Amino acid sequence: MNREELVEIVTRAVLEKLQQKAQEPLELSKQIPVGVSNRHVHLSANDFAKLFGPGAKLTKWKDLSQPGQYACQEKVTLIGPKGVIEQVRVLGPIRQMTQVEVSVTDCFKLGIKPVIRDSGDLEGSSGITLAGPAGVIALEEGCIVAARHIHMTPQDAKKYGLRDKDKVCVQSSGVRSVVFNNVLVRVHENYRLELHLDFDEANGAYLKCGDMLDIVKC
Repeated sequence: MNREELVEIVTRAVLEKLQQKAQEPLELSKQIPVGVSNRHVHLSANDFAKLFGPGAKLTKWKDLSQPGQYACQEKVTLIGPKGVIEQVRVLGPIRQMTQVEVSVTDCFKLGIKPVIRDSGDLEGSSGITLAGPAGVIALEEGCIVAARHIHMTPQDAKKYGLRDKDKVCVQSSGVRSVVFNNVLVRVHENYRLELHLDFDEANGAYLKCGDMLDIVKC
């Protein structure tokens, strides 16, 4: 066998391999967009009335990425043992329980213990005082650092092979690439696909809203 014949055989084998690869089904993309969450407050009807006055109503400022959720024009001041954070936006709609979501950095400024929790898991969380234009309320608990999580629809979950309350790992790329471990999957028909990080997490990985990350094996 001369050199020309050998080259022809190798070339044919490579082309056949590439053709087989092209015919293989593509793996479904497991990329998800990032949503960066700043400090905010969810208020119960009773606490909203105490802070903004009887008969006051939420005033929508703009819609958020998750369907039915919106930022309001109303803002409150957070007061801790060591510091104050002003102009903290209220999010709607009204909830059954008041929940304050801040970053670990915010906790240091306020002088409260950072308690990382899933939304709604408030028992034993940090206390905080809220001041509004009509009054002040002191919460014995209800201030959390929201645990990182993914919102997705049942259709998304089926595509990715995931279920509600699963824990996954998510990897970013770029000069400050990281892997976020223990990311809770939350599945609901009314959700929109999005990974929620707080400002500390996003800034540490040099991420902004809309950046795409990959769900990877832990």
